[in-house]
Amino acid sequence: MSVLDNFDTWKDFLANRLDQAQSQGMSQQTISEVAYEVGDYLAKSVDAKNSEEAVLRELWNAASKEEQHAIANAMVSLVQNQK
Repeated sequence: MSVLDNFDTWKDFLANRLDQAQSQGMSQQTISEVAYEVGDYLAKSVDAKNSEEAVLRELWNAASKEEQHAIANAMVSLVQNQK
């Protein structure tokens, strides 16, 4: 099973990567930029595996670059708040 198959698994995966980045001293700004790059890659290159990912892709594709950064930051906040 891929981490993209289940949205909760995907959020857990993101949370673990966020923990790793923070433990390695990565700044919040760098984490935000990486989240944006990952979001952009997923929207352009990976098929949505569930309805949540399909909604995120549609939002991402409809958004301006500034709004895409906000979406990426919201996903970071989502997984940070689950800890």
